[in-house]
Amino acid sequence: MGEKDVFTDSARTMQFLNAVYTDVAFSYRKDRWDNHGSLDPATDDAEYTYSGATQKAVILYAGTLSPVNFPFTDFWNTPYTNIRRVNLFLSKLPSTPLSAGMQSRTALEARFLRVWYYFHLVRAFGGVPLIGDKVFGINDIINIPRNSYEECVEYMVSELDNIATAIPVGYAEQDYGRATRGACLALKSRILVYAASPLFNGGAIDKAQGDLRKIVSYPAYDVARWQRAADAADAVIKSGYYSLFVDNTTEPGYGFYNVFLKRVNSEFIFARLRPANKDFENFYNPPTRGGASYHWPSHNLAEAFPMKNGKSITDPTSGYSAANPYVNRDPRFGYTITYNGALYYRASANAKQPVYTYVNAAQDGYGIRTTTGYYVAKMCDANTSAGGGANTERGWALIRYAEILLNYAEAVNETGHPELAYPKLIELRQRAGIDPGVDNSYGLAPNMTVVQMRTLLQNERRIELAFEEHRFWDMRRWKIGVAVGNGYNKCMKITSSGSTYTYEVVNSIRLHNFREEMYLFPIMQSEISKMPAMVQNPGW
Repeated sequence: MGEKDVFTDSARTMQFLNAVYTDVAFSYRKDRWDNHGSLDPATDDAEYTYSGATQKAVILYAGTLSPVNFPFTDFWNTPYTNIRRVNLFLSKLPSTPLSAGMQSRTALEARFLRVWYYFHLVRAFGGVPLIGDKVFGINDIINIPRNSYEECVEYMVSELDNIATAIPVGYAEQDYGRATRGACLALKSRILVYAASPLFNGGAIDKAQGDLRKIVSYPAYDVARWQRAADAADAVIKSGYYSLFVDNTTEPGYGFYNVFLKRVNSEFIFARLRPANKDFENFYNPPTRGGASYHWPSHNLAEAFPMKNGKSITDPTSGYSAANPYVNRDPRFGYTITYNGALYYRASANAKQPVYTYVNAAQDGYGIRTTTGYYVAKMCDANTSAGGGANTERGWALIRYAEILLNYAEAVNETGHPELAYPKLIELRQRAGIDPGVDNSYGLAPNMTVVQMRTLLQNERRIELAFEEHRFWDMRRWKIGVAVGNGYNKCMKITSSGSTYTYEVVNSIRLHNFREEMYLFPIMQSEISKMPAMVQNPGW
């Protein structure tokens, strides 16, 4: 079907735009590579089921990537393919049979999507070529230099500011999932938090020299970038469009669990809405529940969750017991990680039954399937399973309100005001089902310094947003990848003696390797060869 066939028909014109929407979750997908690889196993949050040297996720966590050995072509190709689609759509839109109102609205949607795809490029590579509204033909010779990081950020923010003034706040049911004013404000918040972060806020990779420093980051640190990020997050908060999805009546923290089992709710700002399905159950469930369990939570992640009183498990007053480590934990723990003895629906019994992960436990055990002693529960419906039961209503939360609260808290803390971060953390912990305590602090220590609050916020973000495509990028923008991305992840080896369990923390067998140059990806050598005006990222 040619361009004329598409853009002279209103239905096909809308289908063309919908195709651009189809890829918005390309990076979020759990089966992104080889039908089962994703970003999660390349972090300290998860272990991959495979260890073959040619598996894409293995190349990522093992650090064997290079400009020549870079099989992750979707990091570059998918965004630019969709940017070209947007530009083509915008160029043809005035001559389509869509009404003037629909032309105006869909142009705004398309421009939002273009920014969305540029953001994916910039967080992975730093500054990239900005091509404006240009639609290149198949025979065009393209040789465009990279724009600076600052130019890319200002372009994206300016576009979002302009779009937000006119794009709808919301839609009727048949158009749920489309870009909104809130989505513009929220994406701006995310872009500016990244721009203020250590990697980009004057923190160019050490090997970057000369003009390359401006391409991959701002040349010098400026605390005002954190204030700008705080203001952007605050604009989302003050808009009143969104709120946390709260239910502590059904069970403590039930809203945190249930928000992922709704296509539309008060917390989703931008989402890939899905028909009823078993997306995550098929991917994450243990064998006894019919799942493929392609990756497993690390014990590193398990340790990050505090107790139900909000105190870290390393706090001697928290009540944590290494001999009974899963009792009285932050409710988000059980909604994120399936641990030994956790209840989960089993189709053969048509009821919830314990999942056993101790050494050699039938089908699911350590050494039988899981290598970490855990399975992923996050975003799964505990009342169905891959092996049977009903499909689940579901949306993939690409941006949700909890992230905005964390963005604000992080940014305002970095301006030197940790006291302003407390209310947002309390809001998140209250929804999580953590006990308020006698001082209503939800386990937060009083009068934290900026450094103490930073440490707590990074941990809070890790557990609240686990398996939502944040940890991989947070490790980079915070420049902690060298510290946490090398060596072996931790696992929980549980042995059973009757009804008694013994817990031993051991290392994984999968060696993770993270080098400084990996804070940014290399641009594929094939692209550099085609466009000599583009310079390679530092260290590659």
